[in-house]
Amino acid sequence: MLKSSRWNRQVCCLPREKAEQAIWNRLQHLKALKARRPQARAPLRIGILGCMAERLKEEILHREKLVDVVAGPDAYRDLPRLLAVAESGQQAANVLLSLDETYADILPVQTSAGGTTAFVSIMRGCDNMCSYCIVPFTRGRERSRPIASILQEVKMLSDQGVKEVTLLGQNVNSFRDLSEVQFQSVAAPGLSRGFSTVYKAKPGGLRFSHLLDQVSRIDPEMRIRFTSPHPKDFPDEVLQLIQERHNICKQLHLPAQSGSTRVLEAMRRGYTREAYLELVRHVRDSIPGVSLSSDFITGFCGETEEDHQQTVSLLREVRYNIGFLFAYSMRQKTRAHHRLQDDVPAEVKKRRLEQLIATFREEAARANAALVGQAQLVLVEGPSKRSASELCGRNDGNIKVIFPDAELEDAAECRAPGRAQPGDYVMVKVTSASSQTLRGVPLCRTTLSRAAAAH
Repeated sequence: MLKSSRWNRQVCCLPREKAEQAIWNRLQHLKALKARRPQARAPLRIGILGCMAERLKEEILHREKLVDVVAGPDAYRDLPRLLAVAESGQQAANVLLSLDETYADILPVQTSAGGTTAFVSIMRGCDNMCSYCIVPFTRGRERSRPIASILQEVKMLSDQGVKEVTLLGQNVNSFRDLSEVQFQSVAAPGLSRGFSTVYKAKPGGLRFSHLLDQVSRIDPEMRIRFTSPHPKDFPDEVLQLIQERHNICKQLHLPAQSGSTRVLEAMRRGYTREAYLELVRHVRDSIPGVSLSSDFITGFCGETEEDHQQTVSLLREVRYNIGFLFAYSMRQKTRAHHRLQDDVPAEVKKRRLEQLIATFREEAARANAALVGQAQLVLVEGPSKRSASELCGRNDGNIKVIFPDAELEDAAECRAPGRAQPGDYVMVKVTSASSQTLRGVPLCRTTLSRAAAAH
């Protein structure tokens, strides 16, 4: 299995060719490992699961015979059969997509001892059909898990000591649980002015605001995040919940993709630059101090220098705390592949990406510098990668915070003074900031509820 970073597990990598190349490189490494395995031991079986398996089934099966099993996003239930076929020496594959599979009755096993954070999938697929994105073709149409199943999984994680859960979906705000529609049905929230969809919104069901409300009630000491929402689906009920509940993080991912209305139209994003900026203003009015993150794709089909500069100006105007920026790479099966021309030269994409990254870092450094001198509640994840004498965690805004590993008092007076452990909440006074990291001095251990009450 390939290891992935915190955000790689949350944000779809399919629009990016680099992610697939990393998998091909890893397969070559595993093939060499398989060849060196002693004959006396059970043979090593190599498999690819997920979207890449669905998209490149034939190439994966035949390219140097690198893998034994290929399973698409909806074929997990078929894995026992596929593995049995592989044991007989044959290659096995299943990449069929389902219209209703959500794996609601399959709860994952938490294998990392002492893990403080976890991810919970609440839906599969996507209906948005953005022209650059292959997700609807590799993960299928949008379908949501029953709320009861999600709550069961979050409760299980809470019982295991997990302190932060991120709800995952390609567009979480369009979540719609129809399993209890006969008992309670609410109308789908209307789109904000300036936003549109290429599909007709489905009526009925329990919406994302209901799920978020229920999840946040499970454990007052568990932080709740969610990603990724589409800017078109932000009802006030969701914003109000975030503002009111102390354990729903005041951090939102608002994927813009471009700052140019013309490019946004070509991308089929369903909003204009002006509508997006109005949403940002509304979010900041509704949730004071909110931390914002975003995705951007540079060099999309037909993007001009003027379009690019509009994206640069959007980065400066919004001033995101966290950003994910990529150069466009054409993906087969997408609408762009069939209808548009990838006409921005590679060297131009590279130059534009470098400018976007530099602009983001400059503005993020300014945004994070505003936190210097403030006390931030940090969920400790473990030792810093660069120093065993320091601890690393994240604040409510999902920004990494580094601080010395030292003896601390317990603000709640529930424990004797001691060093913070993974899963502890520590109040840290910020002393310096960069575009990606905050540094500070620890003040005390505390709890999520106590910190909220103090503010």
